[in-house]
Amino acid sequence: MTRAAIATAALALALTGCAAPGAEPATTTAVSQEQLLSAHGLATMDARDMIDHLDQQQVTDRPTDLMASVYTDKLVLSDADQEVVLDLPQDLTYVSIAPYVTRTHDCFYHSLTTCLGELDNEDVKVTITDEDTGQVLVEEETATFDNGFIGFWLPRETTGTIEITHQGRTGATEFSTTADGATCVTDLQMT
Repeated sequence: MTRAAIATAALALALTGCAAPGAEPATTTAVSQEQLLSAHGLATMDARDMIDHLDQQQVTDRPTDLMASVYTDKLVLSDADQEVVLDLPQDLTYVSIAPYVTRTHDCFYHSLTTCLGELDNEDVKVTITDEDTGQVLVEEETATFDNGFIGFWLPRETTGTIEITHQGRTGATEFSTTADGATCVTDLQMT
């Protein structure tokens, strides 16, 4: 493989790995929607179940011909031929977090099929707090998924802080579930 071909492949992966802000999905017909969902074993799931399933899937089992991007209010699934847009619950947004120590990547809209974080299958303690009310939305000990992320369904129109502890290291960052908020949090470095 030539250097140009390798660079082109790397650029294509980088561009599709995690969606940038402002990327807007197209629409598709009901027939093609059913075909796409059936082809990937998702036809019996709603958008929330699809997100949970795809984000928690083993990396080696991820579909290589499916892109699945999470926006604050919708899930966008696409393959080479079609695109499906599904609404998320009106009161919730999915936020996926990739805590890290030394290695991260830029991301805004989480890709359920291509994003990879540094700390896969690691035990972490997570606290997510609403900055306006001081209410603790999440406080649990859990493990990152095989892709190095951990995801939470949070109330829409909320801003606050995410704090994660892992093996004596702690890090914190802000989050927002407003319309212009990121669903992919990759700036939480633990020191």
